[in-house]
Amino acid sequence: MTAFAQLHTFERDGQSRALVFGATHLDAELLPTLHDTLRGIGHVPRLDVIAYCRGGEVAVARRIGLLLHQFTDRLRLIVPHHCQSAGTVMALAAHEIVAGPLAMFSPIDPHLTGSDAQGETSALSAQDIRMFPKLAQDWFGLDEDAARERALSLLCDSISPAALTAFYRSTLGVRRIGEELLALQMPQVPAAQRTAIVETLLFGYHSHDYTLTGDDLAASGLTVHHDPALEAAAWEVTRELRTRMGPETRKSRDRGWCDALIATRDGGFVRTRQQDLMPSDWNAFGTA
Repeated sequence: MTAFAQLHTFERDGQSRALVFGATHLDAELLPTLHDTLRGIGHVPRLDVIAYCRGGEVAVARRIGLLLHQFTDRLRLIVPHHCQSAGTVMALAAHEIVAGPLAMFSPIDPHLTGSDAQGETSALSAQDIRMFPKLAQDWFGLDEDAARERALSLLCDSISPAALTAFYRSTLGVRRIGEELLALQMPQVPAAQRTAIVETLLFGYHSHDYTLTGDDLAASGLTVHHDPALEAAAWEVTRELRTRMGPETRKSRDRGWCDALIATRDGGFVRTRQQDLMPSDWNAFGTA
């Protein structure tokens, strides 16, 4: 894994250590290996995390952010490419984000996945529900009170009250996690300003799939910088991750695939996800 052997590029000032953290899906099984890797590094003045993540569990994103903070005084997240959904939540913990030209973040509104009567899987965002009364106003000319009443009636006919409550609780949970992580990044900023950042990421965009750039995050109030030299080095790491991670890298459908990788300049671990819900395996590798 030649690109990972170049991680010393990020450590030239002698005050930092670099960590590669890639995962197709953030889940709790990542935490023990990440913890062991961080213990091997020890506490450092600055930790540079090259992140590659397409989403996952918000609660795990929180735990990862808190865990990274335990091992450094300053957390810098370097994002060359994917860092969407729960990855964006994780990014809220960083004191500084270095976003490359292809960096991809996203809104953090929660969504639930379920099956309809025909067994078709679909995902519904909390923002989809929240915007329904606005649709009734704009498209059908109902006044605000009538739109709210009609929307609630229709929603309760098609979505169980328990599911609606779950959406509401999920939204409250994401808001609280976002505010908690931002307090680590910018404790000197008034709480109202941190809340405004989270509200923008929750409800400021019309689609969970809307791609946010580093400049979009900066405009929302986050600390985002550009560093061409760091971005170029991190992109080489990401190029290698892209060739090794995800089900599309399989040579045949009956084989497992790498769905997570955690590495330092000294080596790292890859996780292979097996078919048929079999347990995933972690394997060590060197960077030479």
